[in-house]
Amino acid sequence: YCDLHTFELQAPTRLIEWARGNRVCVAGYRQSYGNEILQLIPPPTLLTKETQGLCPERDFKVECGGFSERPVYSLKYVPDTSLMVTSGPPDNSLQVWQVSAEDSDVIKYVSTIATENGTGQSWAKIATISARVPWVLHGSTLDRVQITEVESRKNVYTAASRGSEELSGLAFLDCNMLLLCCVTGRLCLADIRQPQNLMEATSVPSAPCSEQWCMGTRHGPQGLELRSQPVARLSSKGLLTLTDLRKTSEFLALAKARVTAPGSGAEFLCVSWAPALEGYLAISGFDGTVHVYDTQSWDSSGSEAEPIFIHKGHAFGGAGGSGDPPLVTVHTWHLQKPRTLLSAASDGSLHVWDWVQPCGKC
Repeated sequence: YCDLHTFELQAPTRLIEWARGNRVCVAGYRQSYGNEILQLIPPPTLLTKETQGLCPERDFKVECGGFSERPVYSLKYVPDTSLMVTSGPPDNSLQVWQVSAEDSDVIKYVSTIATENGTGQSWAKIATISARVPWVLHGSTLDRVQITEVESRKNVYTAASRGSEELSGLAFLDCNMLLLCCVTGRLCLADIRQPQNLMEATSVPSAPCSEQWCMGTRHGPQGLELRSQPVARLSSKGLLTLTDLRKTSEFLALAKARVTAPGSGAEFLCVSWAPALEGYLAISGFDGTVHVYDTQSWDSSGSEAEPIFIHKGHAFGGAGGSGDPPLVTVHTWHLQKPRTLLSAASDGSLHVWDWVQPCGKC
């Protein structure tokens, strides 16, 4: 490692979200009692773009927080506002929160965005954007995808689909184009200007029906067309596919990760592109590790890929609340520091780490 910071949370978290001023938001997902929503100030070394020398402050600090009466399975900061949107069981409604002004340390509940016939549906996946006004894209199944204005709670778009497949993720590609990923691995494109048209982008290689998939889109530099960036999909068996949405008839690359099947299901599968390092992605959710891969040499053969780095810190941190070894529940990349990642695990541990670049790599 170049650097490693650790922080112990009061409860396990399944999400890490960057907020304004390089703050980090986390939240608990337990069913039994109120869950904390915290905004953390990272260690000073993570607040500068350039690597600094020794620093006396190496811990996260809690800047503000609040409590949710329901488990938080997803949290998204609304760009250019002081608002957050969360979702979680037992239905697919959304909760809107506001980070208070500097003279307060409270994250307060503001409102609920209800959905039609939401009872009995799985929790909603969410994405946010502020291209026109603050919007939230949300849905639990392919036939229940909507865009809602966060502040007015006005519905501005509903996708037309006859399918009811469960979603594993969704994303704004720009202010008009949406990308949806089903747990079966099916990708669909939607244009909010044409609500009746939902285009299937590409399927996945033939796989058992029990296999579940998630996706990762790359957040490129400002002004870069996101549709030109590859979409990564990861299956619960460790298969990775890269797809160019401008040419969906074939895969850019196929590879097999060195992982075992998740011990507690596929709910924590996570794949993400490095925003400041071309061609690098990370995966987690199989055990107590995070794997980093360089995809630039991948082809369509589907051969086993060699990770360039494996973060094993959570695996050695002790047992989780159930007595089982800790499981990495989520990871994310630092927005400016190329090789810096944050990861959280089922034992409440939060790690920030930066690996040493192997010799011969740029």
